[in-house]
Amino acid sequence: MMKRLARLLAIFCLCVGFLGWVVLPPTALAAENARVENSFDAKLNTEFGQKIDLNNTNLRAFRKYRGMYPTLAKLVVEHAPYNKVEEVFDIPGLSKRQKDILQANFDRFTVSQPEPFLIEGDDRINNGIY
Repeated sequence: MMKRLARLLAIFCLCVGFLGWVVLPPTALAAENARVENSFDAKLNTEFGQKIDLNNTNLRAFRKYRGMYPTLAKLVVEHAPYNKVEEVFDIPGLSKRQKDILQANFDRFTVSQPEPFLIEGDDRINNGIY
């Protein structure tokens, strides 16, 4: 009797689970042509998406520019925030060579308002991507 009851209970559970998976419509349907955009997506539509934002960009983004990564990039990130790109030359202790590298890449930089979701914790220094 107990085996029979267990079998019926198992079959019932499978049927209920199957019905919930197949028959029930989704609870939330997105409106057609609706686009959800968060503040990071909006930021990508600015210079941030094309240039290195000295106030928000991760240290690893500097790797694509010769001479910047890791030492000079770390100095730039540690001394943020900047009000304008020119302030990057005011970092104390920069050598002439480092200033030349910054000058050579000057047009690749931009600054925008620091965004907490991009700079909180140590994500700018070590974002865990290896």
